[in-house]
Amino acid sequence: MTQTIGELLQTAADRALPVVRGIDDARLGDPTPCAAYDVRALLNHLFQVVVNFQALAARKDADFGGEPEFVTGDWRARFGDETARLVEAWSVPGVEEGTTGRMGLPARTVGLMVLGDLTVHAWDLARATGGDFEPERGVLDEVGPGLAAMAPQAREMKVFGEPFPVPGSARAFERLLAVTGRDPGWRPDGTPRAGGS
Repeated sequence: MTQTIGELLQTAADRALPVVRGIDDARLGDPTPCAAYDVRALLNHLFQVVVNFQALAARKDADFGGEPEFVTGDWRARFGDETARLVEAWSVPGVEEGTTGRMGLPARTVGLMVLGDLTVHAWDLARATGGDFEPERGVLDEVGPGLAAMAPQAREMKVFGEPFPVPGSARAFERLLAVTGRDPGWRPDGTPRAGGS
């Protein structure tokens, strides 16, 4: 049986929250696998995504303009609160029906987009700060095909970089990261960074 977006987001959040809570303030200026973002900027981006996709679940306008500063005060606890609100917003009965957002995409597709962001950026942040991250299999099974299908348009919009070459023996999550333009072997010690966000 297909899991709901709310269930999938809860599972993804359970994996992502320890990564975010474990980030030391001293690492906020460190580079990440997203060439355009250091750790602070990527956290702010992920906060913005989590907040805006709450609005999209409720069929409200989302504002991705500007670069709000979320990484202030007790930002780790606030990220947990906002992620809980995201899960709640995508757990409302009927939330996956119809369309949402300015592009009028199917609501479940939009939900899979935020699931992908939460999953991939959790890996970005873990890798940037010396840790590692592996999504839960059910999340990976949903996100992998979805991101692969969206990849050509995402590249046109400069959201994804060009696919990173990986061997045929690459694991499913490594292939997913490569589709977004990331080097699955990226390390913060000078390994070349891939494009994408």
